[in-house]
Amino acid sequence: MSFRLKLLAAFALLAPANPASARNIVIANDDGLTANVKALYDALKAEGHDVIVAVPCQQGSGLGGAVRIMQPIAPLREDCANSAAKAGDPGAGPMTRSGLGDDFFYVDGTPVMAMLYGLDVLAPARWKKAPDLVLSGPNIGRNAGPIVVSSGTVSNVQYAMMRGIPAIALSAGMNSASRDDLINPLSGEIAKRSVELVELLDARATKGPLLPPGAGLNVNFPDQPAGAHWKSARIGTFSDYDARFVADLPATMGKATAGQKPMPGLYFSISDKQPAATERGDEAAIARRDISVSVMQLAYDAPASQRKLAIGLVGALNKR
Repeated sequence: MSFRLKLLAAFALLAPANPASARNIVIANDDGLTANVKALYDALKAEGHDVIVAVPCQQGSGLGGAVRIMQPIAPLREDCANSAAKAGDPGAGPMTRSGLGDDFFYVDGTPVMAMLYGLDVLAPARWKKAPDLVLSGPNIGRNAGPIVVSSGTVSNVQYAMMRGIPAIALSAGMNSASRDDLINPLSGEIAKRSVELVELLDARATKGPLLPPGAGLNVNFPDQPAGAHWKSARIGTFSDYDARFVADLPATMGKATAGQKPMPGLYFSISDKQPAATERGDEAAIARRDISVSVMQLAYDAPASQRKLAIGLVGALNKR
């Protein structure tokens, strides 16, 4: 039986076969300090897991796998989002917002840079080894369909998989956002359902890795996660996001002022389209109010059936 089918069977039962054990977990994301992250941290700690949070200082949605190489990070020029750290604090380090404890860290960089800070600096200092699991999210806004290619949430998972570390991307609806108070009624429910998944994987893996090598998960929650069913789904081609480069971004957003020169930029909105009844991807599962779970492979290599194209092209080129 394939891993995907085994996973579907597991979700159908969603009941641990053995008592769960404590795991070392790094939480990353692309939104910075949020209610979703705080709630997930609290839920995991309540189950006995050892958890480190390593997130970007500022909102980094849409940055995908972007990194800044060989550029030292200077002290902060401005406060981090939701007061995670203050201007003048180091470019990377423990959050200085009161009430968070000693497990919360930030990086004034891209989402992937913050996640790697967790893997390369924080995890060795805490555990003397890599974490058992990377959880990226829960993101504010879903990462289903083609948007995954520019998602910092999903890119964190890909980078962790490159290191051979089991990783899961978690994404919720836009209604899971929070203000500086780090409170959203949905965040606790999203965290609860996320822990269900972690505990099931842990119980079935006993003391081994939580996921097979080269496999990661992309999980998307509907707007109302309470009582939602788990659904195995492929990453589909339908997208409810609309991203377009426009010649005048303020005019597109309805904020243009008289006499203002055109200002080009990327316009991003949520479409009101709905997936067709025949759609079988993750977006369709979410539209049915299910929690979609998709298995991701490492990197971009195509399946064997499609590699025949390259074989045929190379053969023809060598005969020229």
